[in-house]
Amino acid sequence: MTAETCYVDSSALRQLYVHEAHSLAMATWRFKHSGPLHLTRFGQAELTNSIAAAVFRRDIPETVFASFVQEYAGDLAEGRLQLVDLPWRAVLEQTTELSRQYTPTLGTRSLDVLHIASALTLKMREVVTYDARQARLAAACGLKVVRP
Repeated sequence: MTAETCYVDSSALRQLYVHEAHSLAMATWRFKHSGPLHLTRFGQAELTNSIAAAVFRRDIPETVFASFVQEYAGDLAEGRLQLVDLPWRAVLEQTTELSRQYTPTLGTRSLDVLHIASALTLKMREVVTYDARQARLAAACGLKVVRP
């Protein structure tokens, strides 16, 4: 497994920027998997909003968000993260089909289905996530689930 074949969900990527329960495990996993992590603009938006919302809820101080902004920009500039574009019409059609097929039995949320449709469209083989519903959907779609 290489970083290039992994779709890293924002629940996992967040662990690299905000000290949380899985941060050490995720940092260890990342150290072992060199190469750029591919990140969609949707993933970028969700990651940023997740950390900004934590400031709003007062779960983290504003200084942590400011640090995230700097570290994230550095990761993009240094090639540790690579923004990838998606054919959104195809992703949304895939999202609709996955929702029809799996949500009645798995209870997946729209954004989780969108992540898995993105991973499938990018032809990723693994999904790194700490989201249980998303992990069940990924496995049902034949993707290997990684929880560092």
